[in-house]
Amino acid sequence: MHEARPQLKTQHPDEADGEVLVALRGPARAERLKDIRAAVGEAALRCGCAEEVAQDIVLAVDEACQNVIRHAYGGAPGGEMIVQVRRTGDGMEVSLTDFAETVDPATIKPRSLDDVRPGGLGTHFINQIMDEVQYLVPPGGRGNQLRMVKRIA
Repeated sequence: MHEARPQLKTQHPDEADGEVLVALRGPARAERLKDIRAAVGEAALRCGCAEEVAQDIVLAVDEACQNVIRHAYGGAPGGEMIVQVRRTGDGMEVSLTDFAETVDPATIKPRSLDDVRPGGLGTHFINQIMDEVQYLVPPGGRGNQLRMVKRIA
């Protein structure tokens, strides 16, 4: 696997590209993660992922959602996020959008793997699991959007 480099872009994939398999919008709260994990796992299997790959994708999306809840919104109630999964020609694309303060992608880094303690490895897992990771400016210019792509052989 490879280490994807954080990047911030303003271009968005064409909304017409790919079949939408999951479109969830709601509060950025931990209680919602179970439903998000189930929907993403089912979508990954529908895209042709092996069970192990589907579980890895679920882990990456769960970590990204937890980062939104904990870091973007600081655990405060009232935050909202959108999770969208699309089937693409060669795999799947997951988009996670929040409406929190825009973050500089250069500040999004996993901690050192030598630093053994709980937490702080979510972005490492995301970058190892997914084939492409991009930080986008969402439509409207407010918030954050994470685009993750997984190619399926």
